Amino acid sequence: MTVPIAPDILALPRKPAPDAEGRINLVGLTREQMRAALVEAGIPEAQARMRTGQIWQWIYHWGVRDFARMTNLSKAVRALLAERFVAALPEIVSRQISADGTRKYLVRLSGGHEVETVYIPEEDRGTLCVSSQVGCTLTCSFCHTGTQRLVRNLTAGEIVGQVMLARDDLGEWPVPGAPKVETRLLSNIVLMGMGEPLYNFEAVRDAMRICMDGEGIALSRRRITLSTSGVVPEIARCATEIGCLLAVSLHATTDEIRDRLVPINRKWNIETLLAALRDYPRLSNSERITFEYVMLDGVNDSDEDARRLVRLIAGIPAKINLIPFNEWPGAPYRRSPEARIRRFADIIHKAGYASPIRTPRGEDIMAACGQLKSATERARRARAAATG
Repeated sequence: MTVPIAPDILALPRKPAPDAEGRINLVGLTREQMRAALVEAGIPEAQARMRTGQIWQWIYHWGVRDFARMTNLSKAVRALLAERFVAALPEIVSRQISADGTRKYLVRLSGGHEVETVYIPEEDRGTLCVSSQVGCTLTCSFCHTGTQRLVRNLTAGEIVGQVMLARDDLGEWPVPGAPKVETRLLSNIVLMGMGEPLYNFEAVRDAMRICMDGEGIALSRRRITLSTSGVVPEIARCATEIGCLLAVSLHATTDEIRDRLVPINRKWNIETLLAALRDYPRLSNSERITFEYVMLDGVNDSDEDARRLVRLIAGIPAKINLIPFNEWPGAPYRRSPEARIRRFADIIHKAGYASPIRTPRGEDIMAACGQLKSATERARRARAAATG
């Protein structure tokens, strides 16, 4: 059972590390961390909260990261900020645009490591698929990212930075004095990129709180979905400390098959996972949980699998997203035939659950679900193997 962490402990600032020039990056700091950093830099305690609010709005509402442009701050404060701080984002190394409009960004982090971020435009929304780790530790056998070893967790700044660089690329920051635009190009965030978000909980939590802050990016928690393979001890914390929607990578209806597809199942099996999920809608005030189910030909796509899935989730407000397997070079599985997927969906639908079949997006640029993998990390492993 997860022991709740007291709010005052969560609020304690963690001291951020400076860059090579001794400056602290303000992007990714919580409000309290930013306030503490300003005080340490010499901003009077009595002014620090107000200055934090002003800087916060410049960075996260207006998208301004040049301190000289923060015109409601005095010249002395702006000079101090420029000397002691930066407001820096990860670097976009490359951008690929699919025939369907999907954009895949290769994003370089500190240390030279890279992750992939994907923007998916739709008629009624624009969804950004965000990474939380370089590589992944879970080794799910159907996932291309799972073939890349875990290198490190991303910082909160690197996570929220993906949202900000996508807004840069889309030209979506508001313009002072211009009419307010209600329709957003980037309206939703899904933590479904590289990595397991609940294995980097604190950074993910802080980044999502920044995205939800009403004086900045101001996305509703119902516009944010965190996808987990089933890190059971962190599920209750996700509900109470983030409160976003939850998607669970289930992908199988028996422990025997899920052990093979999603190895974390050997630690927290299906029964244990579902027991932890039953309280999530109440704790997070969410309407339902989304179960993700990749359709693998002859592996998990039988009529009996569909009926067993319905029995397993009985009593949990849920939607089942059926994901046609997105193939990648060397993949050990094949996509279920379209007729088989539709039959599977029909059984679930008749049982009373929504069972949409996800339309693959960005397959031509390897941007579809389960296909993300850093080309740089792949090349590093190839070089290491060649010299080993």
